[in-house]
Amino acid sequence: MCDLMDVSVHIHDRISSLRSMLDLAAVELPQNKIKKLGQELSVVGGLLEQFEKCVGQQREELRHLKELEESFKENVGGVQHMKDNVPAHMPKKRGPANGGEAALKQDEAVQPAQQPVRKSNKSCIRSMDVITLPEFESIPQYMRGRVSYDQMNAAVQSINTAVTAKYKILHQSMKTLNNHTRKLHQRFKEQETKDTKGQNFVVEEDIREFSKIKVDKRFQGILNMLRHCQRLREMRGGGLTRYMLL
Repeated sequence: MCDLMDVSVHIHDRISSLRSMLDLAAVELPQNKIKKLGQELSVVGGLLEQFEKCVGQQREELRHLKELEESFKENVGGVQHMKDNVPAHMPKKRGPANGGEAALKQDEAVQPAQQPVRKSNKSCIRSMDVITLPEFESIPQYMRGRVSYDQMNAAVQSINTAVTAKYKILHQSMKTLNNHTRKLHQRFKEQETKDTKGQNFVVEEDIREFSKIKVDKRFQGILNMLRHCQRLREMRGGGLTRYMLL
């Protein structure tokens, strides 16, 4: 890369030398001095060509830097847009519905002689995955109504909160429960049937008990959308509607 400062200094020195020679023009110069003057002029001409070449290279580099600056600004704008629009609810990778059966089979293959340790399903509390934006947009407009994407996932979070709170009580020893939670424990048990065995479900009363969401007509519409997205299913019986997590 050209160093414009060095070239400029070199040209300035040559011009100063030429000026000194021209100042002596009034005096008759020897032939060798006239030849030297011609050589200096030729050198200065070459330096000027080199200087122009360096200026051209600097202009090209400046143009390239401006293009990089514009590209950088676009990238910064894109990152800022992503930062300002991070979804409130991020989807999780769904695991096997049977609670890790694939991992268990792999352990059996590695150690066939060792008896696998079976974990009790009682300590496993399922949760509903959040609705992704493509899933939300696939819901028919007549079903969505005025419900927003964030409102729908807020409802998912409320149902998960109710499920977690309910089954934490069910998994506790009766000795550790107070009067209120003991009554809830008894109610939860009475709501179970042979068809709900091994599954997690809530009823509207649980959602009112453990979450702040309003169980109204709009919430019923959200439940319909969650069924459409295969997040839950209904099971009716005994005067109750049980919302089973899938």
